[in-house]
Amino acid sequence: MEGIGPPLVTPFTDDGDLDEGALRDLVSWVTARGVDFLVPCGSNSEAELMSVEERARVVEIVADEASVPVLAGTGHPGRRETIRQTRLAADAGADAALVVTPFYFRHGTEALEAYYRDVADAADVPVYLYSVPPYTDVALDPEAAGRLSDHPNVAGMKDSGGSLEALIRTRRFAEDDFDLFVGAGSVLAPALDAGADGGVLALANVAPGACAEIYRRHRADDGEGARALNADLVALNRATTVEHGIPGLKAAMRARGAPAGYARSPHRPAGADARDELEGLVAELE
Repeated sequence: MEGIGPPLVTPFTDDGDLDEGALRDLVSWVTARGVDFLVPCGSNSEAELMSVEERARVVEIVADEASVPVLAGTGHPGRRETIRQTRLAADAGADAALVVTPFYFRHGTEALEAYYRDVADAADVPVYLYSVPPYTDVALDPEAAGRLSDHPNVAGMKDSGGSLEALIRTRRFAEDDFDLFVGAGSVLAPALDAGADGGVLALANVAPGACAEIYRRHRADDGEGARALNADLVALNRATTVEHGIPGLKAAMRARGAPAGYARSPHRPAGADARDELEGLVAELE
């Protein structure tokens, strides 16, 4: 996989039920705007607020509707649950699995490497590592990622740590065919300059066409144009991630006409001031 993959939000009704029709419409909405693959059941999908069965159903719907590859989030804190979720995702039609670092309990690098090798051994689809320390307080060391890249069923990594230095080091230590994705929309263009193969970006839910255009410009050797467009999106990215989170991201998507649905409890809806700010940023984007 390469290019831009939105970590798809999961549309819920205002009562918190999965809105299957809206999810199908969302798949069509983002793919029509030029993204390269889809990532259901990641952090922005509110996967940790869904049951195992709900996550498998989301993957099934996305895979059924998608015309691009599907990289499904399947990570849990424990190995058995992750292996089960990965098998369910493969059965549901996913092309690969994105496995977050085990969280809640603290584990050393040796334990993390052993965990990923066990999961990759058991998986029926390629496994992608996922390091997201802002949510898990666990950062996968670049050298460890490099060692894991020699496993025949470990295909790549999403790095949401926010450090370009760490991404550069991972690129240096990993095998040449290891797919490396940045998870921070504000630094997509610089990350591509540093050797990333693309981005798995919350921003791509609300601005899929613009994110895809940054990638296309970079591939066309227009690094200056890619960086300029990326700079125009920094305020929107920050507002929909750092400042207002998933409820803000969904509010921004609704302002664009995307079938985002609502966030599941204990998330609270974005307030009026937040919605006004997000609608202004969306208007600037359009």
